[in-house]
Amino acid sequence: MTTTANPGSSARAFALPNMLTYARIVAVPIVVACMYWQSILGYGLWLRWVALFVFAVAGITDVLDGYAARAYGQQSSFGRMLDPIADKLLVSSCLLMLAVDGTIKGLALWAAIIILCREILVSGLREYLAELRVTVQVTWLAKWKTFLQLLAVGFCIAGEAGDKILPTTTQIGIGLLWLSAILTLYTGWDYFRAGVRHLIDD
Repeated sequence: MTTTANPGSSARAFALPNMLTYARIVAVPIVVACMYWQSILGYGLWLRWVALFVFAVAGITDVLDGYAARAYGQQSSFGRMLDPIADKLLVSSCLLMLAVDGTIKGLALWAAIIILCREILVSGLREYLAELRVTVQVTWLAKWKTFLQLLAVGFCIAGEAGDKILPTTTQIGIGLLWLSAILTLYTGWDYFRAGVRHLIDD
């Protein structure tokens, strides 16, 4: 069987918005490694600041890739598929590390569980709806949900290092995590309704 490459598809794959999304994915193991070396292997707290810096840059690319796609007319189905995956990888991996190192503990673990479960559910629904060629538009509320998640995780990543400068850093992060969990549930309802409606029709 002969496979013919599509030059247009290759060009879109390496368009600026997608390159920014790739950068966000590459940031995931760097952030996780810094957190692991600091909290598990016992290296200095300065690694939390490195992790926070890389995480913040990755979060900024989430804004820039959408702006670049609209500004340069480089919106694509591939980009729309990859962007939320990059967000979920970044947030989920950090939440898991924060749970492992004890930054997120006790009742706060439920906020993290809510976020993780919702993201898994939405990913499954999104794949199912894509097969039916049904698109659920991303709302501004969903964008705020992502922003709140990133902000909450950022404060939690600073954690102990941040507490030395602002003693309530970790607590602010936990509070924002609960807010983002509530918003995560609310925005997930749109996907759930769309999925159930089409499942019943099917």
